[in-house]
Amino acid sequence: MNVDRIKQIIESMPNMSTALGMEFLSTPEDDTCMARMHVDERNRQPFGFLSGGASLALAENVAGVGSSALCPGCACVGIEVSGSHVKAVSEGDTVTATARLLHRGTTLHVWNVDIRDTSGELISNVRVTNYIIKQK
Repeated sequence: MNVDRIKQIIESMPNMSTALGMEFLSTPEDDTCMARMHVDERNRQPFGFLSGGASLALAENVAGVGSSALCPGCACVGIEVSGSHVKAVSEGDTVTATARLLHRGTTLHVWNVDIRDTSGELISNVRVTNYIIKQK
């Protein structure tokens, strides 16, 4: 999935994605997109671990980028995010979120997002549902 057009929009203005240090990546698969985020002072807990909220934000944002890439001219907004955090990640590591489209309807997209650390271990699994709003 090519996300270059969406990346340009995101990088053109301050927003949560840029504030937390997210980097969006295109993939060769039409139903998959990815994002990376370095764990640092912008997205960690006071204890030095990646915040669960930052993980959920990463998942929701990468799924939103995917839906936006699939639906040019539409506003794609998350309406449900549910995740399980299974391992802590220390500051200094980088996590990679891989979003796979499970359902592509006219008004709803459902994504499964796996977030892994640099050694490939699962950190979080997140389900994201996006509502697709056709712009007039």
